[in-house]
Amino acid sequence: MQLASRRVRDVVLISTLEPFRVESCVPDINIQVQWVARLSPPSGRELFDSGAVWRLHEGEAGFQFDFSAPILGVQPYKRLLVDAGFRQATLQMNEQSFAGVSCEAGPLEYPLDELLIMHRLAQERAIELHGVGIVGPDGASNLFVGHSGAGKSTTARLWTSLHDVEILSDDRIIVREDLVREGLVREDDDRRGADGLETPCRDTGVGELKQVLRLRDCSASRTNHSVQDDRFPLQLAQHNRAKLHDTAKLGRGGMRMYGTPWHGEAHFALPQSAPLQRIFVLEHGQDNVLTRLTRSQVVGELFARSFVPFHRHEYVDSALSFLERVADTVPCYRYSFEPDERAVERIVRFRD
Repeated sequence: MQLASRRVRDVVLISTLEPFRVESCVPDINIQVQWVARLSPPSGRELFDSGAVWRLHEGEAGFQFDFSAPILGVQPYKRLLVDAGFRQATLQMNEQSFAGVSCEAGPLEYPLDELLIMHRLAQERAIELHGVGIVGPDGASNLFVGHSGAGKSTTARLWTSLHDVEILSDDRIIVREDLVREGLVREDDDRRGADGLETPCRDTGVGELKQVLRLRDCSASRTNHSVQDDRFPLQLAQHNRAKLHDTAKLGRGGMRMYGTPWHGEAHFALPQSAPLQRIFVLEHGQDNVLTRLTRSQVVGELFARSFVPFHRHEYVDSALSFLERVADTVPCYRYSFEPDERAVERIVRFRD
């Protein structure tokens, strides 16, 4: 996601987004920030009302997101105009809303950043889930999903207190296919240079400043503490060539989970990823009981804990189709647990 503006402060990232800043010139989403004297009332058919900060309307060539807050007046204080594919966007900031106000909203402040990613994922084979992603002491990568209050942050704290682990996020995790072409290169390598490296960004506008955010393809590992740079995909592919070739012959790829900037109470958020080996649906209970879920149960449980744009049926259909693929690829269990160290050791010792 590339953010461009003529004002320095528009591209200064807040602390939660800063770890996800990268140098790149092949973004999936381009956002141009513009300051306007005022914003007119919303037009077009209303598609969704969050009941709080934002509303969604049909735009001339895509969608229009309006963001409002009582402290900043009746009119929207910013408006996002984005195409239907969520690739090109203009973010209009309302000067009138901030006149005489000491505070100033950052262009990418929550929930705009998450809304953009959530809608972009709807165009791809990926989804955002309410969960905590943990790379365990033995290198096993597990995703614990749950509603608010199910014990995600508690699970993250328990694991970090007992073992040397990586917590990708304690609240929001993105899951997508580990896309590999011909068992050697990543799907997006055709957008790179001939040597497989990304080309440094260039400023194309006069006085224009840019920042690029990315949910990185860096690998988190507890058995290898070095982070693999995603600018060298061939090294990783060659290392796993035989395994990838076998996977390709089976006609099914693996899944990968990604940390996000949107953390929970435990404040874990890493710009890293890991192969997804198991999924556990958290619920409070007794005796730390694991129950294997059927395919339909997996789809239902994960969909209930997903972030999907419900205003378009094709987005919902896409999410359900992807979750079916997850169910066919990753073992999933219901985990009725007690919040103490025994719950952690039950998973560490667990074998499918």
